[in-house]
Amino acid sequence: MELPPLLLMMDLHLFNMRIEFDIKPCPKPRMTRADSWKKRPIVLKYWAFCDELKLQANRLNYKPGEKVSLIFYIPMAKSWSKKKRELMLGKPHKQKPDIDNLAKAFLDALLIEDSYVWSLTAEKYWSNEPSIVVLTNE
Repeated sequence: MELPPLLLMMDLHLFNMRIEFDIKPCPKPRMTRADSWKKRPIVLKYWAFCDELKLQANRLNYKPGEKVSLIFYIPMAKSWSKKKRELMLGKPHKQKPDIDNLAKAFLDALLIEDSYVWSLTAEKYWSNEPSIVVLTNE
């Protein structure tokens, strides 16, 4: 997937590796103790996302380092007209899910303890195909 125009303005020379996860981004839901037995659909979707992300990370031999830079590609609604889809492709995604919940879900899925991550940048864009891209120099 091509990098969106806004990201091209960033200092891309800071990153020497690009890892792409072929998965639809999923936000971390607010969970309670009851979710261990209630099995709400949003929580089940989140756990399935975590399982698939872990599998892909193992296959790609990826573990987040101290600095994490994420790009979330959010799929456009199938009900959108062709004109609207063409207009929105690659534009910043300014709706829910919130970017902090997407980043939290990503880190929590791959790390038992994420306190050592001291730098986190994240962006989200509209796309035809969902994915998560990690830019790293580690």
